[in-house]
Amino acid sequence: MLTVIIECRDNEPELAQTLAALVAGAVEGIVRDVVVLDHGSRDGSHEIADAAGCRFLTEWDMTEIVRTARGDWLLLLEPGARPLNGWVDAVAEHVAISKGPARFAGSRSHRRPLLKRLISPRPALEQGLLVSKRQASTIARKGMRLDQMAAGVRARRLVAEIVPAWAIRAMREL
Repeated sequence: MLTVIIECRDNEPELAQTLAALVAGAVEGIVRDVVVLDHGSRDGSHEIADAAGCRFLTEWDMTEIVRTARGDWLLLLEPGARPLNGWVDAVAEHVAISKGPARFAGSRSHRRPLLKRLISPRPALEQGLLVSKRQASTIARKGMRLDQMAAGVRARRLVAEIVPAWAIRAMREL
């Protein structure tokens, strides 16, 4: 039903966090495969992805990634983003009744500081993006990054929350 796509570079700890959060979806049968697109990591990102059974690619064409995705829906995430409890049911409900894209609700416990919210726009993948394979195929272009695919896509809000990747990085730096 769902292919998860994550783009990374030297994000071993963040990738591990995200993949751990996806286990519930794999157990429930909603996550069919996970694709990790790597930009030359020199850390253990490959080993983490391999241990989790992900496809790990160092060269790719986004149109080909979308075309070969096993799921009818794609979930685009940043490494470190962690969907919270209830995400599996929220995604399953959305794909059952809707044809349009959706994003997770931002975690109420992890909000960007007010000044940052006012000055800089929200990163395109901060709340992930759930999009049908059909719609993704109309957006995807050769050489495109995931954040470019997600930029400007209007989406409904899922009832499930996500801890954004920046919050995970900030906690690690403490």
